[in-house]
Amino acid sequence: MPRSRAILAAAVLIAAALPVAARSTGAPPQRVVSMNLCSDQLAMMLAAPGQLVSVSGLAQDPRLSPMADQAARFTPNTGRAEEIYLMQPDLVIAGPYGGPAVAMLRRLGIRVETLPPAEDFAAIRDHITLMGDLLGQPDAAHDLLARFDADLAAARSTAPQGRAALYDANGVTSGSGTLAGSILDAAGYDNIAADYGIAGTAALPMELLVMARPDRLITGARWPGQSRAEAILDHPALAAVPAVRAQVTDRNWLCGTPFVTRAIRSLE
Repeated sequence: MPRSRAILAAAVLIAAALPVAARSTGAPPQRVVSMNLCSDQLAMMLAAPGQLVSVSGLAQDPRLSPMADQAARFTPNTGRAEEIYLMQPDLVIAGPYGGPAVAMLRRLGIRVETLPPAEDFAAIRDHITLMGDLLGQPDAAHDLLARFDADLAAARSTAPQGRAALYDANGVTSGSGTLAGSILDAAGYDNIAADYGIAGTAALPMELLVMARPDRLITGARWPGQSRAEAILDHPALAAVPAVRAQVTDRNWLCGTPFVTRAIRSLE
């Protein structure tokens, strides 16, 4: 048995015989681990020096993270319960898909808080406030909220920009109730998903996309290698869509953080 798993197994037995640790002592946590790309960014923005000890490895990937340079200062984690337990955190912040790792850490008596995806700007504001509360940094959260509100007001379009289409791998589009849809709306575009009654994320037949004749076509980012899911983005019919401007989503579109204002500005 690998050493880390042996240590974790012993810890499970110890934890089973002891009361579960209190979720909060009232004092700010001293050793915080984030295991989700989106919580990584908010934690890096709000944590006091030395308070955050680890972020997910994804946060160090410049293709995914607008804070890759800052994330390089922290120990990366892969979201496994074994490695996170050995970091001795007093708070772990996870996303909605932590699954078995989150359950294991909680059984070991470690405080784990989860943040659901933020699909609109109100949720981003709520997450900033929540992260500030979790870290015991309400003043930093207040300041970040003020900057976000100002940036968002400045980035919003004051005039209609036309019709836009979001089109991603597997022919998926995003309608109302999604972060990408919120970005389009703030940029002044009408989302063609509404023409077909699409809310949330759903497949959009390419025939409907072509017939919609959007003014702007926004596709998903491409990754190295070959993907059957992405092959649809090379379809000749898609190349024939008479969009005035084509664009690819980037790292500023992925998470509900203040970086969405950059995504809005990219659509000017």
